[in-house]
Amino acid sequence: MASRTHSRSARSSLFDPAILVPAIGQAVRKLDPRLMARNPVMFVVEVVSALTTIILLRDLVSGGDYPGFTLQITIWLWITVLFANFAEAVAEGRGKAQAATLRRARTETKARRLLPDSTGAYDPKGLYEEIWAPDLKQGDFVLVEAGELIPSDGEVVEGIASVDESAITGESAPVIRESGGDRSAVTGGTRVLSDWIKVRITAAQGSTFLDRMIALVEGAERQKTPNEIALNILLAGLTIIFVIAVTTIPSFATYAGGSVSVVILVALFVALIPTTIGALLSAIGIAGMDRLVRFNVLAMSGRAVEAAGDVDTLLLDKTGTITLGNRQATEFLPLAGVTARELADAAQLSSLPDETPEGRSIVVLAKETYGIRGREMAPMGAHFIPFSAQTRLSGIDFEGSSIRKGAVDAVLAWVRGGTDATARSGGGATTLRPAVSNATVRELEIKAEAIAKAGGTPLAVAKDGRLLGVITLKDIVKGGIRERFSALRRMGIRTVMITGDNPLTAAAIAAEAGVDDFLAQATPEMKLKLIREEQAQGKLVAMCGDGTNDAPALAQADVGVAMNTGTMAAREAGNMVDLDSDPTKLIEIVEIGKQLLMTRGALTTFSISNDVAKYFAMIPAMFIAFYPQLQALNVMHLNNPRSAILSAIIFNALIIVALIPLALKGIRYRPIGAAALLRRNLLIYGVGGLIAPFVGIKLIDMAVSAIGLA
Repeated sequence: MASRTHSRSARSSLFDPAILVPAIGQAVRKLDPRLMARNPVMFVVEVVSALTTIILLRDLVSGGDYPGFTLQITIWLWITVLFANFAEAVAEGRGKAQAATLRRARTETKARRLLPDSTGAYDPKGLYEEIWAPDLKQGDFVLVEAGELIPSDGEVVEGIASVDESAITGESAPVIRESGGDRSAVTGGTRVLSDWIKVRITAAQGSTFLDRMIALVEGAERQKTPNEIALNILLAGLTIIFVIAVTTIPSFATYAGGSVSVVILVALFVALIPTTIGALLSAIGIAGMDRLVRFNVLAMSGRAVEAAGDVDTLLLDKTGTITLGNRQATEFLPLAGVTARELADAAQLSSLPDETPEGRSIVVLAKETYGIRGREMAPMGAHFIPFSAQTRLSGIDFEGSSIRKGAVDAVLAWVRGGTDATARSGGGATTLRPAVSNATVRELEIKAEAIAKAGGTPLAVAKDGRLLGVITLKDIVKGGIRERFSALRRMGIRTVMITGDNPLTAAAIAAEAGVDDFLAQATPEMKLKLIREEQAQGKLVAMCGDGTNDAPALAQADVGVAMNTGTMAAREAGNMVDLDSDPTKLIEIVEIGKQLLMTRGALTTFSISNDVAKYFAMIPAMFIAFYPQLQALNVMHLNNPRSAILSAIIFNALIIVALIPLALKGIRYRPIGAAALLRRNLLIYGVGGLIAPFVGIKLIDMAVSAIGLA
């Protein structure tokens, strides 16, 4: 839903006056030669525009031939440069509105910085001072309560709270942030909705997540990618070739008994060099990164965006990435002689005081499946037994009865008369249990093994020494993820799930999610090794993860996509951050990367074809007086030489403006092969680039001649 919303807003903002009007001023300011030098093609156009301006002034003073024609050529040359700057300014301007909102969230927030007490501890109930968020330093501790904005990036070190991250992600659903684990990272500018958290600031001044996002969406830190640099070199080379070609023309004209003015030579040069792609190249790169922002993905570099377009292998962490991250109860499996309702009732009773996600899911499943509602514990004199790593059991004692649930072997030990969980926790004595038949134990073990083979976790339940059955706990695979992985497969991307689970469980989850392969019992070293092996085969690897243990792999991958719900270490290691924490977002990332490469290739094809077509407009017009045989090339039947040259220059400027929406929106990606893509580009943009100038220049020539401009 968010992606579609952002896509609609992207389309509607192409002609937003709030973007277009400031872009006009930016286009003029970008005429600074120090800025223009970054784009060799347009820098050369600016230089020759200045040259024709000087010639115009000379002709106005000395009374040269055709000053009106020189004036028009000069104006349209400057318009060509301004249109190129305008395209870049519009691309940059689309991120400025979002950046302004983010900047306000950063600068207008106050923080309660905790002060150390006499022991050096930072007590949330102790002393604090109010300061502005930008003044916070790395290592400071702040207290954030319900209704307040989190002032800066950090990690929750105490407390638990529901946090609204819609200011960053665009999603309205709140998330839980708590100390410890992979969900402790918080982002400046998000709002606490309930409870309170104590946050240790992890970002240095000026380098918070918001600071980086602001810089990126404004374009201040966008660097040219290797492909863009290579294309710039190619365009510069073509420009140099045309410089040499045009400078030889006066010699040929003299040999033929005539002459060609400098203004006409400049016009020919500008019309023939690849000004179209040169003008739009920067806008295409900026728009690619901006599209990622609008899909709630923050790219740290343009290189990562390009690499995403060529990804071969995608590695995904299982917990919190492919699965929801919390195991959920999905089924009650009673033993012989026990009804499913009896098992569900006992399981719910033992889980009512249990605030873990697993415990809450058992209560919900019992209610939804059998209509068993929660009961008040106080009148029953109930005593809850919390889960501990030592006992691997939890349960409840009430009205002379005891219920336990937990790991199968731990529950079996309890019913066989082993040490009670209450005794181990210091709350009671060891209780001997009645003998349990081997048949019952075997039935329980068979059910538990079946659950494990299916990728679940078995949770045994017993009451008063009697085995009742097993609860199935499952890692819930995120909805729609199988279809999304199928889409990745059609793109030619191989998906590999990485998990610390045993191979049996990993295989079941992998089959349910629809990934191509999996790596079980994975350590950070194993993840790193797998990525390096793939890269050694010449493949580009993308990694999605959210935990600290994913950080080395995220750093090694060509495209490291960190989940925004993950740890700060993961977000720092990746070169992209998915603000929605949706691992299948890589589909959009890949599509945007391919859009960027395809748009650049298509417009380059169009630009070169465009230049070829302009030969037929300008060459006959310039030399038909010397070589009447060139009349055969005058297929457009343009009115006269000056009209032909002026029309070509006007078309050269206007086509840049006409292509700005395409450069910003990008060419729609379709999962087709490289050969089919090449044919499509040549057919649409190659042939289109040949036809458009013939039509456009002829129409402009008719208009120019009709109003007497040439």
